[in-house]
Amino acid sequence: MFIKIRRDTLIILLLAFILILCGRLITYVAFASSDEINDGIAISGVIIKGNDIVPVDTIRSNVMQAGFRDGSVIYGDILKTSKREVSLQDAIQTAQEFATRSTVPGTSVQPITAADVQVDKNTGVVTVTVIEDFSSVELDNKTSGG
Repeated sequence: MFIKIRRDTLIILLLAFILILCGRLITYVAFASSDEINDGIAISGVIIKGNDIVPVDTIRSNVMQAGFRDGSVIYGDILKTSKREVSLQDAIQTAQEFATRSTVPGTSVQPITAADVQVDKNTGVVTVTVIEDFSSVELDNKTSGG
């Protein structure tokens, strides 16, 4: 009924258990006693919603030009990029302007009439909602010869 374990094996197992327990305890104490250092929230991605014609990559690259790219970090209300620091609200307004300037590839048609940029300060996800309206787009045919 009992499992036979030699005394030296039992001592080694107890020492291993004690070492693991001490390691966990030291890790917990070190974490609990450390000061909270705000490293900021890194931009983790850009999500595009509401587009039908303009490709996602075009809108995403324009929004990334406003500072919402990999490597950018949010510190409270400041967006810090590799080149500069700007207010988060200014970066959001710039991203909205850049998103509305997105064109259909190969043309100069800009069908996006409005864009809404939202930044989640907890996860670093940037959500861009665009509205495409082709009724307000002026189309000129410059290739017809007649």
